Amino acid sequence: MKLVSRSLLKLKHSSKVILAVLLICLIIRLLPYFAPVRAADIAQNQLAMQFSDRNGLPLGTLLTRDQEHTSVVPLNQISPQFIHAILAAEDGSFYHHGALDMKAIIRAAKEAIHAKRIVSGASTITMQLARMLDPVPRSFSGKLSEIWLSWRLAAGMNKDEILAAYINRLPMGGNIYGVEAAARIYFSIPASELNLAQASLLAAIPNNPTYFNPYEHWERLKQRQKYVLNRMVQEKYISEAMPTAASYATRTSAEKIVFQSRQRGIIAAPHFLFWLANQFDKTQTEQNSPIRTTINRPLQQFVEAQLQQVISSLAANNVHDAAALVIDNHTGEVLAYVGSPDYFNEAKLGRNDGVQALRQPGSTLKPFVYELALEKGLIRPNTILADVPAHYAIPGAKLYSPTDYTEKFLGPVRVRIALANSLNVPAVRVLEKVGVETFLERLHQLGFEHLNQTPEHYGLGLTLGSGEVSLWELARAYLNIARFGDAIPLVSTFSNYPIPTDAMNRVSTSYTLSNYRIWQLITNILSDNHARATAFGVNSVLNLPFPSAVKTGTSSNFRDTWTVGFTTDYTVATWVGNFNGEPMRQVSGVTGAAPLWNRIMLHLHEHQEPAGFPPPEGLVQLPVCAISGLRPTPDCTSVVQEYFYPEDKNNYERENQFNLPPEYDEWLAKQQQSNFTANNLRILSPHHGDLFLVYPGEEAKQKLEFKLVGNKSAPVEWWLNGEKLDTNSANSLFWYLRPGKWTLEARSGEMSDKVSFQVELASLKPTRRGFSISGT
Repeated sequence: MKLVSRSLLKLKHSSKVILAVLLICLIIRLLPYFAPVRAADIAQNQLAMQFSDRNGLPLGTLLTRDQEHTSVVPLNQISPQFIHAILAAEDGSFYHHGALDMKAIIRAAKEAIHAKRIVSGASTITMQLARMLDPVPRSFSGKLSEIWLSWRLAAGMNKDEILAAYINRLPMGGNIYGVEAAARIYFSIPASELNLAQASLLAAIPNNPTYFNPYEHWERLKQRQKYVLNRMVQEKYISEAMPTAASYATRTSAEKIVFQSRQRGIIAAPHFLFWLANQFDKTQTEQNSPIRTTINRPLQQFVEAQLQQVISSLAANNVHDAAALVIDNHTGEVLAYVGSPDYFNEAKLGRNDGVQALRQPGSTLKPFVYELALEKGLIRPNTILADVPAHYAIPGAKLYSPTDYTEKFLGPVRVRIALANSLNVPAVRVLEKVGVETFLERLHQLGFEHLNQTPEHYGLGLTLGSGEVSLWELARAYLNIARFGDAIPLVSTFSNYPIPTDAMNRVSTSYTLSNYRIWQLITNILSDNHARATAFGVNSVLNLPFPSAVKTGTSSNFRDTWTVGFTTDYTVATWVGNFNGEPMRQVSGVTGAAPLWNRIMLHLHEHQEPAGFPPPEGLVQLPVCAISGLRPTPDCTSVVQEYFYPEDKNNYERENQFNLPPEYDEWLAKQQQSNFTANNLRILSPHHGDLFLVYPGEEAKQKLEFKLVGNKSAPVEWWLNGEKLDTNSANSLFWYLRPGKWTLEARSGEMSDKVSFQVELASLKPTRRGFSISGT
């Protein structure tokens, strides 16, 4: 019996313990529903983000992740006019009652009984805030839940805190919440600057944001504004001490107010703002809005306009999209960022961001493979490269035979000519020396993080654009050239609001990319307008009236065109193509992206020309044949000065002749066949794009030979700048040099050939940027 009694006692004790534990758990579970609600408990973390340009000009406001415009400001940063208007419209005695307004409840009940329907509400601002925080069904139980939350809010917060929380959550039409967001979107001003007319109009919206939508129901909203103003008179916010308070309210309601467009507060750089917003942890924005970016708004809007004009001019060539990026070389700051012609045109894929999109870069990576080969000593500044047919065996595929879009070959060419004219075969030969894996590693160091496939995946086509990169990555890499290997990251905001470093913005600043003078040499080549004349001519859009270095690129099937270049002050990168991948018609880098690049560069230097680029340090200049780079001979019609390492000077001086190796045999055979075919006529001298110098006073002494090869079907006529030359000579004639730009044409029956060249007055000083050309 005692054992049973003890067991029963233990059981009772255990039951009490269990019940006590359950009761404690229940209390803990219900405790939050009884605890006062503090201001910190309902703080708004998911806010819309406001942005300004570098000079404080507004760029726009972006939605929260819930697609809402929400901006939070303290009560003392809200216009008193709006505070008075919203109090008059929604809860005139807010500061004189608790969570509930018992007088209003009794009045509403009497009116409902008398009219047998609900005539007026008794909801206080505290109750409305409770409904915003916890929307519940409009039922008896829902109303009880709302009242209970209102008491908890009143127990934990003072009146100003409740009013601030309420005003910052007010539904202001569409997806706009809070008076600050509404003021900036509708009027482009902060809430602190609202006048009475604007304040009373905004205070009219929350009663029914859809019914009083300012864009769709203007007259309804104006009627509601009159109600708000009358309530302000009744509540003495518009003082009866004024001689005509009521008439003042009437005049205010009649005041003309202009609402901004529907673009939801985005003034400029929408792609940049959305890209930047994605880089931030949104919880950081509470104390730092608006965010001051590095964008220059006038420049941004200029670039946006130029981009639209260029695309319009290329519409007949099936070109629809473009992007541009402008960077300050000294700081790495992004000054302009345009992702498409029109962000708001959804039908034309306007929201696609061409700055961050991955596309094939064409030839824009070539400068980096030449730099790497020079750095490793695999080629030298005076190396002669073979631009002749080449074939590479690729496992599981047909032979790879790189060619240029002209499908022509120049034979022996110097490094300068190969890079400046973007010749494909020499670039592939240089990559073969460097190794794809080594080159890919260098591209990663330069920040091309999206080139994440294996070296075998890209193969030798990597230098011709077989991978995919973004305009952002290209601009950052060319900034490295502009700074001669001193790498810095791109900067989007100022230090008071630093952007987190992520994959989009990462570059190794601890790694100085190699030899300073090699980057100077690459810059010297890319800025040599005469070296690229064979492919682009002397007077292309790449030739600016001040020192600039530039490289173009065109992807396979003409789907993408690129132009990236720099002066000593700015780097500009442009892309022109189609987001949907359609090929363009008769558009290359120099006709697609280059005109846009040209316009931006001219605008940037409109008021001050940039400094010139320094010549490569520690190199010497020696005369060579313009195209081949061989030591000048009597057959060399154009001689230029090329850079050499000092240690290569002795070899150059000992060199008497250059015998072409067997790899040139196929090319030589085709040259001979081409020169003497009955269906061809070719001007041997001068070369297209040549520049000749004539010294003042010696114009009558210096002659240039016009020389022709090919079988003639009729007598030869020579034409210079459209005028026929009076001569009996057939294969050649001599012409006295005269300054100017000249186009020479030879005609024989139906056959003809044409070249352009230039003659300039020489000076005793070295010609521009350490690279001189002279005629012989």
